[in-house]
Amino acid sequence: MKNVLCVLLIAAFAAGAAFAADPVEGFWISRDEKTGKDTGGWQIYQERGVLFGRLLSGKDVKADTKADKCIGPYKGFPEKGTPSELTVLGQRWIFGLTRVETGSWSGGSVINPEDGKVWNCKIIFHAADGKKFKVDTLEMRGSWGPFGRSQYWPKATEAQVLAIK
Repeated sequence: MKNVLCVLLIAAFAAGAAFAADPVEGFWISRDEKTGKDTGGWQIYQERGVLFGRLLSGKDVKADTKADKCIGPYKGFPEKGTPSELTVLGQRWIFGLTRVETGSWSGGSVINPEDGKVWNCKIIFHAADGKKFKVDTLEMRGSWGPFGRSQYWPKATEAQVLAIK
């Protein structure tokens, strides 16, 4: 009886861990790496084991602003409709990432809705350490071939993300 109880407890713990949120999930603020100014508010989440990032707010972006530079089609783009006719806000511009390990995702894409360029995407979570990372930080890396760049996005609340105007 003790063995059965132990097996059930271990199975329940393992199942809970398998469905626990990854630390990359949540709300994040994108920042211009040159000026340090906030550019947008994102919600990063997973759906059926695939990671997505939805742009919820943007600096100087109105709710009805169209992504008219996004001529597509983009391989694997998860939104329905013609990309150039979609609004900038509310869309999943980060998509298709799969987990490498907890806190690390790759193999997906990110589209810059300002210019329509698509990049390979990798996301890595960095826990606050009081030194290099004062707060929990998301490293969002876009690359195209050997070229790429990383942005470092601080963790935020939903209210902070939605306050970006």
